[in-house]
Amino acid sequence: MARFDFTGKVALIAGASRGIGEAVAHGFAEHGATVICSSRKQGDCEKVAEAIRAKGGKAVSAELHLGELDHHDKVLEMIEKEFGRLDVLVNNGATSPHFGPAHEASEGAFDKTIEVNTRGPYFLSTKAFPMLKADGGGSIVNVASIDGLQPAEFRVIYGMSKAALIAMTKGLAKEYSQHGVRVNALLPGFTDTKLASALKDNPAMDMYVKMNLAIKRMAQPEEMVGAVLYMASEEASYYTGQNMVVDGGAVI
Repeated sequence: MARFDFTGKVALIAGASRGIGEAVAHGFAEHGATVICSSRKQGDCEKVAEAIRAKGGKAVSAELHLGELDHHDKVLEMIEKEFGRLDVLVNNGATSPHFGPAHEASEGAFDKTIEVNTRGPYFLSTKAFPMLKADGGGSIVNVASIDGLQPAEFRVIYGMSKAALIAMTKGLAKEYSQHGVRVNALLPGFTDTKLASALKDNPAMDMYVKMNLAIKRMAQPEEMVGAVLYMASEEASYYTGQNMVVDGGAVI
């Protein structure tokens, strides 16, 4: 499957310290890419990078808080200096500080959610665009959520932020694809990550899974990797502005 070969490519993974981001970082490295594992805690990302290198892959770590725009500049400057190119950007970092009735959410929780889930990916994508298009084009994959399609009770702000990310994906695809930079989104369903821990421990979620999912279990982060690799690869050369739902049949 030579077209899934990322040898010589450089991939920046935001939110790579755990969960989907960590799994995706390993996936790109296993297919030949040099991976920049980034999150707001570089120490955690360095552990991921070390694990990749231990298996023979190429990876470095970087501090990147999606809500801090100066972090964006520093990481992109480092990539330009050290590697001279960027081929793939995966906007995976996310937060959901408020889980509860919408009217009980604080302004701080609202602002934090939008800052990390929407504002951060927007500015990282637009700042990375010149480098992505420089060597014949590249790919942006935004990790959104099925909550962006059908907002859930007690997660209204999170759903809003992911709906905005879906709209951003479509808008940037129309602008950037003509320059060789395709933009798509992964929409995971109920996945076993730290972000979903509050839901996972809720007894009502067992009933939700049984009543609403065609595959009667939550996903593992590794089950999202194939979709991301496809969207970033040459196999998806005519695929842009799309939302790939990977949710065990929750949205049918």
